[in-house]
Amino acid sequence: MNRMMGPPLSAQALQVAVDWAIATRRSVRAYLPKPVPMEDIEAILSTARYSASGMNMQPWHVHVLTGPAKAGLCAAVTALDNDPGRSGELLEPYDYYPREWFSPYLERRRKVGWDLYGLLGIAKGDKQRMHLQHGRNYQFFDAPVGLFFTVDRSLQEGSLLDYGMFLQSVMIAARSRGLHTCPQAAFLKFHRQIAEFLEITPGQMLVCGMSLGYADEASVENSLVTEREPVSAFTTFHNNAKETKA
Repeated sequence: MNRMMGPPLSAQALQVAVDWAIATRRSVRAYLPKPVPMEDIEAILSTARYSASGMNMQPWHVHVLTGPAKAGLCAAVTALDNDPGRSGELLEPYDYYPREWFSPYLERRRKVGWDLYGLLGIAKGDKQRMHLQHGRNYQFFDAPVGLFFTVDRSLQEGSLLDYGMFLQSVMIAARSRGLHTCPQAAFLKFHRQIAEFLEITPGQMLVCGMSLGYADEASVENSLVTEREPVSAFTTFHNNAKETKA
């Protein structure tokens, strides 16, 4: 792709297309068995590589799993997840979520969780069904493609900011091809087992996993649409000049 080329659409059509891809990206938790062509996977990653990164470091590395490789890893992680004695002792490579939840993040977390469980008919306190639903992560929600993203352990927090932009680009490029995704921090506690299975070198740290495929729109869990705060709730506009003391 020529990075200096002009837009392929009119200004209005381009705005609509880009906004659509961003706004319709959501975490899809049920997929059709329809395979994703390898050329589409490569095209998505080829587009995402243009994501911004400090000093053009490009700190990302991607592992793409399909077929028997994906099935084997899913089986191994699921078996470990179903063994509380072993999985309960596992530690994540970094803290993705706060160690102690507080407002407003606690309320947002609870709402999305109970909204999903409500759609699935999972009652509060039904730990067995909650475990089974959470375990769907480790099957990539039946998506035909599983992705793992790693970063060099020697890099600093700024590279994780860069990585976030890369992940967003992957998800938006997927939408432009009629595909859906689900980024998954749930895999993090199994990072050592995943690294061993995929022969990931010790110098690389797992950032997250991701499901990729065609959404099963008939599945009730895919009717979940999370609420987002309005711009006024998270933005402060500074317009007037302010005098400073000499």
